[in-house]
Amino acid sequence: MRRHGHSVARPFLSWGAASPLLLVLLWPARPLHPQVADQQTLAQKVQQLTDAMARTQSQLEESQRQLEEMRHQLDALRLQMQQGTPSTTATSTPAPSANASTSSSSTIDDIRERQAMQEAQIATHEQTKVESESKYPVKITGLLLLNGFANSGAVDMPSTPTATLPGGGTTGASVRQTILGFDARGPHLFGAQSSADLRVDFDGTPASTTTSTSYYNSNATLLRLRTAHARLQWNHTEAFFSLDRPIINPDTPSSLTAVAEPALAWSGNLYSWNPQLGMTHDIDLPGSHALRLQAALIDPGDAPASAVIASSGSAAESSRYPGLEARIALVGSRTDEDSNHIGFGGYFSPHLSSIGRSFDSWAGTLDARLHLPLKLEATGSFYRGLGLGGLGGGGYKDFAYTEKPDGSYYFRALNDVGGWIELKRRFGQRFETNAALGIDNVFANDLRRYSFTGAPLYLNLARNRTFTGNIIYSPSAYLLFSIEYRRLNSWQLSGPAAGANVTGVAVGYKF
Repeated sequence: MRRHGHSVARPFLSWGAASPLLLVLLWPARPLHPQVADQQTLAQKVQQLTDAMARTQSQLEESQRQLEEMRHQLDALRLQMQQGTPSTTATSTPAPSANASTSSSSTIDDIRERQAMQEAQIATHEQTKVESESKYPVKITGLLLLNGFANSGAVDMPSTPTATLPGGGTTGASVRQTILGFDARGPHLFGAQSSADLRVDFDGTPASTTTSTSYYNSNATLLRLRTAHARLQWNHTEAFFSLDRPIINPDTPSSLTAVAEPALAWSGNLYSWNPQLGMTHDIDLPGSHALRLQAALIDPGDAPASAVIASSGSAAESSRYPGLEARIALVGSRTDEDSNHIGFGGYFSPHLSSIGRSFDSWAGTLDARLHLPLKLEATGSFYRGLGLGGLGGGGYKDFAYTEKPDGSYYFRALNDVGGWIELKRRFGQRFETNAALGIDNVFANDLRRYSFTGAPLYLNLARNRTFTGNIIYSPSAYLLFSIEYRRLNSWQLSGPAAGANVTGVAVGYKF
């Protein structure tokens, strides 16, 4: 095409033809921008981390320098304390003011006190430890206990009375209720922590001199096994064997004057220590509560007054069947043994007496601990059963009997009902008061036809009741002081009740 004599040059490529080429040239360049940005961000983060590490290293070096300076200052102060003279410098310094001198003296006294405390702690850690064959930790514990007593009337045992009889009173002192203990921790087995403990005292007497005052007054006492436990403890379950009071009576009244024979023994407190093999399982409930399930096999011993003729085993062992006991309880906290609880229990044990007569010992129980207003705490246990002398009830006997002319026996297992309750008031951690009442009552109709004149104290005993009140003061973790009053009443099948006022004091040192 020509205009005004000039030709118009056509472009080499039109826009339509150039567009694909431009897209091809521009397309690879677009994703390069995020990559560059990411690389820059990564480099910034690396630089920030490097700077942070440098600052941290600087701070650590500064802290180390300060610690070194403090150590040098402490060494200098210790040297001054050993030399007993103040430090001096090469150049003269002005005399310190009175306030500075007082502050320096106070600082030195404070350092000396801290040093004495640290030396005592180091000495405690460096003391000789008890070494066991298993190489696991063993701890010796105990209670050195002095008891003084004054009884207004005759009792079965002067320092540990549980029953009264006609006669004059006694006054004296004893250290036989002293307790020695051993606590041990063992390895983890089957996912459980193993542990054990043992308690002994010095109140043992030969079986032939149980009521002998001559042996009682002597110092040639026998070491007596009180309680023992071995356990495997999981989070919610415990397997154990023990020598202890039955699981259907989980609590005991507080006392420092009644230790060898626990408070309210034979007056409603089923305390007797018997071999047991059992298990406890806790089921968590809403809040901190738990449902506690317990069951055990038990080998109850013979009651003190039930034996008729000598035999090779107890009446429970002669039956060839173990005793059974079980308890179910609602507890306020499964980790706090002093929390509220209420429980129901049952016990059953076949017996075959030494005269060939069999009977089944059994009991149903109720126990509780309740925290009341005014910082009061009520604890108690109650039972109804048959043949409970082996557990600490039944008036010291499981059954009653009389001999026939032909040498055989009339025989009857004794029904029994009883229990105890204690009210406690704590005043801080060092002071507490306790008041408790317990009663054990054999059914008189069961016992009356087997009684006879001139029978020993326990054979005609139908009811035993004890009231006790005490004050326990602990000025430190190791010292204990107590004063206690007890009123004991014992009823025979005939005649008036025998009573005695028992006043006791106790001084104990725990270790």
